[in-house]
Amino acid sequence: MVLAGAGSGKTRVITRKISYLIRDCGINANHITAVTFTNKAAREMKARVGDMLARKESRGLIVSTFHNLGLRILKTDCKHLDYKPGFSIFDTADTIGLIKGLMGNSAADGDADMVRWRISRWKNDFILPPQALQQAENEVEQRYARMYEGYQRQLHAYNAMDFDDLILQPVRLFLQHQVSLEKWQQRMHYLLVDEYQDTNASQYEMVKLLLGHRARLTAVGDDDQSIYAWSGARPETWRSCRRIIRS
Repeated sequence: MVLAGAGSGKTRVITRKISYLIRDCGINANHITAVTFTNKAAREMKARVGDMLARKESRGLIVSTFHNLGLRILKTDCKHLDYKPGFSIFDTADTIGLIKGLMGNSAADGDADMVRWRISRWKNDFILPPQALQQAENEVEQRYARMYEGYQRQLHAYNAMDFDDLILQPVRLFLQHQVSLEKWQQRMHYLLVDEYQDTNASQYEMVKLLLGHRARLTAVGDDDQSIYAWSGARPETWRSCRRIIRS
């Protein structure tokens, strides 16, 4: 775990660590994965690695966002979740339209957006529809939970996922299909996480499962820079990851 303040060179820590793992530790680039939060950050990280390593040395290295990593996993193993190859990814407009259809076309955009936001929070916290219904404390939460259940059923009927599913569904896959989990654990011998303070519960579960018994992880960030609590970021979850690393 590397705590690093703003402007102190968090990306440089990741890229130099990648170079060190390949050149000094002899780890094949094909077994190293680095994840960050935006496509821009991933492109910058790839460019810096390209400046440090020859193309042959970095061949097979994965540098991507969490969501692109999830998409990569789902493209190869979605059949285990009863999805067909070539599934669609619904954007915000698609999800709002689907929710409005479930609510009735007379529903206001604001109402549908509130349901979409609530479903997104559940997914970011890795709470599935049965759990959401069980945890509901009032009629409003029960209605949202039932809407969540219907929404997921409709998505599956369309052979589609939404943006949050790109994290939630790989975690489901790994929990339900040990063979798939072991395959990806064998693929990823070392995992590097940029801006760990912005991860939500589903992203943390993905990291923890991919680490497996190896627990070879470098995570860089700063708890004080966490600004995404409104969308489910849980920097405090990484305290348990510190215990995993120490063990």
